[in-house]
Amino acid sequence: MTLNKSIYPVLLCGGSGTRLWPLSRKSYPKQFARLTGDESLFQASAKRFAGAAFKAPTVITGADFRFIVLEQLAAVEIAPAATLIEPEGRNTAPAILATALVLDAEESGALMLVAPSDHVIPDAERFREAVIAAAPVAEAGNLVTFGIKPDRPETGYGWLALSERPDVDFAPVPQALKGFVEKPTLETAQKLFDGGEHLWNAGIFMFSTTAIIEAFEKHAPDMLAHAQRAVEEAEKDLGFTRLAPEPWAQLEDISIDYAVLEKAENLSVVPYGGVWSDLGGWDAVWRESDLDESGVATSGPATAIECDDTLLRAETESQELVGIGLKDVIAVAMPDAVLVAHKDRAQEVKKAVAALKAKGASQAETLPRDYRPWGWYESLVVGRRFQVKRIHVHPGAALSLQSHHHRSEHWIVVEGTAKVTIDETVQLVTENQSVYIPLGAVHRMENPGKVPMVLIEVQTGSYLGEDDIIRYEDIYARGQGAKG
Repeated sequence: MTLNKSIYPVLLCGGSGTRLWPLSRKSYPKQFARLTGDESLFQASAKRFAGAAFKAPTVITGADFRFIVLEQLAAVEIAPAATLIEPEGRNTAPAILATALVLDAEESGALMLVAPSDHVIPDAERFREAVIAAAPVAEAGNLVTFGIKPDRPETGYGWLALSERPDVDFAPVPQALKGFVEKPTLETAQKLFDGGEHLWNAGIFMFSTTAIIEAFEKHAPDMLAHAQRAVEEAEKDLGFTRLAPEPWAQLEDISIDYAVLEKAENLSVVPYGGVWSDLGGWDAVWRESDLDESGVATSGPATAIECDDTLLRAETESQELVGIGLKDVIAVAMPDAVLVAHKDRAQEVKKAVAALKAKGASQAETLPRDYRPWGWYESLVVGRRFQVKRIHVHPGAALSLQSHHHRSEHWIVVEGTAKVTIDETVQLVTENQSVYIPLGAVHRMENPGKVPMVLIEVQTGSYLGEDDIIRYEDIYARGQGAKG
């Protein structure tokens, strides 16, 4: 099929990922994790919508993830057309509307494909065929959603009511959408599944910028006014577009379905008969894993002995996770937290996150590895007046020029070469060499090489918090008190 217009992929890249705790946390949600292969879900999503029919992707995300987005896209050799920064998460309707306004300013009536960045779609080519089939209908002014062929009576998804049954091969033939069904009870879900005239709502959409802006103008005009201000008053920052916070805060926290789609009349649906999952819990990860003859999936240094229908996942090479005689169990081991749950209660993992937050445990939201624009660090040992960290700096990257009120530091380079500034002295520090940074000294570390630089940092002092920092220069334009 020949397209009249190129398709603009829009990747929604927010969310806290609490249902896949402890691997996914607020500081590093599931879209950036490698859950089902060698690439993150975000990377796989970006590659899924690359090719001759597609423009470079536009990503909308939070400020904390902006450099992770660029780093992961660079790793798969994709350059985003734009990266929009939400001042705060306000659900899908504001995110989609703001992106539509940005794209429409670039090309009036642009054809946009909106997709979450944390889905698993193994047959990318088949899904692209569904997208191409949807394009003429969207270009004609319809709001198109994609319906997934169900394989069970799922209560965790919304469903789409069709005007007619898909053919036996589930060809991606667009048809009028009859309506939406909210997340059903198990009894209702069974009826929808058996009836064959309902599909899962994947939360993936295609429409022209003209059609979706007109839909907001008709069904949510207040949202349109606030979103226009957020875009008009947006600021450019190191290649990112920061949407204006004051009008953004006035936008209703609401999904695109509730805001406009369920009120619109120009709705179409394209059936998709291939494999799809939103990995909404560890039970979904188990289903999408390579299972042995006993229904067991293992990942990392994990060993299953006489287990059935069980997921064992260990995330650190220095640990060994062993399950004996387990059935219908999820066990996920991280360096700082372990989850053990019955598979049927995988959707209740968010209760664990809430309980940990209530007791003030950092494991609720933060990984031991802390990602920064220049790389990452992790704490190895923490004492009352000392801390030992491993710091990984990307080639060509640099930490800010900074000083500390309460601690001194000792750096030992173990991989690569560091360019170190201490007050007026600049020196190269190579493997097995070390350098001391006195309390109050103005200092910076850089990686001038072509390979990653790794060092061990030993901090000593009366206060070791990440907010003990005076920043003088920063190539990433972060303010005082920002970490790293």
